[in-house]
Amino acid sequence: MSSRNPVEQALDEFVRLWSRLQERSHEPGTVVVVEGVRDRRSLARLGLDVPIVVVHHGSPLSRVSHTLSSGHSRAIILTDWDRTGGQLAQRLAEYLRADGIEIDLDLRRRLGRALRGELVHVEGLDTWAYHLAERAGTSWSEVTDGDA
Repeated sequence: MSSRNPVEQALDEFVRLWSRLQERSHEPGTVVVVEGVRDRRSLARLGLDVPIVVVHHGSPLSRVSHTLSSGHSRAIILTDWDRTGGQLAQRLAEYLRADGIEIDLDLRRRLGRALRGELVHVEGLDTWAYHLAERAGTSWSEVTDGDA
């Protein structure tokens, strides 16, 4: 039986997934795709320093997909964890696959599970992670030291 409390376990799980996102997003040809500018800002505040493409900027998904396919071979889709975000992720994945891009929806799914229903919008991920770390008696920068 683990001596760690549920908050520490949740933080450990999230940090493990965050590290996996960091690793995968740094692979050559990979881009992270989010819904909006605030989502991109949240991921950057957590230390994600890779290309992050915003889907909602006035262009149709087909054009976004075509643009991505000219410079990337793989996309990590991180849309919101609500019904609309799930539908957008599936539609975007279809377009990107048709343009020959490998899709990663697994991280979105796993992160959604790790959030345990406490958060549905990517734009709040930084605040959620900071607060989770504080509740575990540490800080985000301490738990990700060396990962970011």
